[in-house]
Amino acid sequence: QVQLVESGGGLVHPGGSLRLSCVASVSIFSIYTLGWYRQAPGKQRELVAVISSGGSTNYPDSVKGRFTISRDNAKKAVYLQMNSLKPEDTAVYYCNVQYGVNNYWGRGTQVTVSS
Repeated sequence: QVQLVESGGGLVHPGGSLRLSCVASVSIFSIYTLGWYRQAPGKQRELVAVISSGGSTNYPDSVKGRFTISRDNAKKAVYLQMNSLKPEDTAVYYCNVQYGVNNYWGRGTQVTVSS
């Protein structure tokens, strides 16, 4: 059974930084497209960063220039470096790995940005 385990969430002041990590128990990790999503209370889940098997990245305008996604295929890990955090970044952040019909989610890690 595939498991994704996120870590690194927490409480941070506006302007601060956090680094989220996700380790996946999938085989052939390198072929997967990896993503980070978030869901704030009362809102739909939204994509915040994605990285392809080839290393191409994409971000929505809301986080572009502040968030950076990266992957370490040897460790079967994906990371999200979040800088210049804002209160509106407060949400549960989910790791996602996808290849073809295979689509797996982590259980989420809470990020709270508050003074």
